[in-house]
Amino acid sequence: MKQGIIIATMILSLCFGTSDSVLAKEQNDLPLGCISGVLIDGETGRVLYEKNGHEKRAMASTTKIMTCILALERCNPEEIVTVSKNAVNQPKVRMNVKAGEQYSLKDLLYALMLESYNDVAVAVAEHVGGSVKGFSRLMNRKAKELGMTESHFVTPNGLDANAHYSTAYDMTLLGAYAIKNPTFLKIIKQKEKTIRERKHGRRISLYNRDGYLSMDSNAIGIKTGFTNQAGYCFVGATKNRDSQLVSCVLGSGWPPSKNQKWKDTKQLMDLGRKAFHRKHIALNQIILLHLNNGTKSLLRGRCQGSFNVLKTKKEKIKYENCYFYNLPVRKNQVIGYTKVYINDFYFGSVEIRSVDDIPKYDYSYCFQYLWNLFI
Repeated sequence: MKQGIIIATMILSLCFGTSDSVLAKEQNDLPLGCISGVLIDGETGRVLYEKNGHEKRAMASTTKIMTCILALERCNPEEIVTVSKNAVNQPKVRMNVKAGEQYSLKDLLYALMLESYNDVAVAVAEHVGGSVKGFSRLMNRKAKELGMTESHFVTPNGLDANAHYSTAYDMTLLGAYAIKNPTFLKIIKQKEKTIRERKHGRRISLYNRDGYLSMDSNAIGIKTGFTNQAGYCFVGATKNRDSQLVSCVLGSGWPPSKNQKWKDTKQLMDLGRKAFHRKHIALNQIILLHLNNGTKSLLRGRCQGSFNVLKTKKEKIKYENCYFYNLPVRKNQVIGYTKVYINDFYFGSVEIRSVDDIPKYDYSYCFQYLWNLFI
């Protein structure tokens, strides 16, 4: 093997029957009413089902997922928010805040996510970003960080606006990210909450409008939405011992089809739970590489690690070994990686480390070898 950077690839497959196209056909038989729908593995981001998942559409109040998670990440939830005149003048649905009123940020986030108040969204945005425009820049920066490449945010409340759009796929990425935040998760799972205005003591009772929480014992949220342009929308999540699933449906009916989003979400979650199962993959193997320019003929590498993947019985697990190193090689040196795929979805990689020291076969080595013979 020549000195320098060396890349070799080996594909090993564990086959469980049918091809990707057969699985896709089974999934496409799902009779969804939504225009766009996506289901992902919430732990890895792998797409389990897709219907027009990359079609750019208005996403209504599911936007508030981004508003909430940004507020939690950039501010202390106990900070006091003072309501502006701009926030007061937002269209329905409103909490009917008044200019000058003060609330804790955390209380406003409950109002934002449980009741989906548009005036509250603007009050939060102005507090976090200095203005709605400043907050929208933060939203788009965060979207870029999360890999939401087909989204653009203009409003913090999701009201229809030019250049305010996302895709079902991008919104599942956002949902999967947000529910990793414990405070966010606590807020969206709350069934009801009473909050208090800090200056005058006005109390407001809040009730969670996420009907899916009562339809599925494994449901953990996340957010509904509706505008005339977007139709009914919902980003949902469920979690049980085997899996964490995140779904999004956009354009899931218009009035009076208010319950279509729940039907679509149930179909997606049922598919995820029935067709996909968690599989533990343990990697612990010795790999032998032939050498042409080393002091030994074989280089031994050890690959050791594990993955938990969500897959059907019909899908293929693939391992791709890639090697790169220069002689000499030291013991425990990283000499490559084993990459793990299900079909074409990349899960991650495990380091391959050298088991032995392998000096380079050169003049210096020969001189040292001869020197040791005669000393």
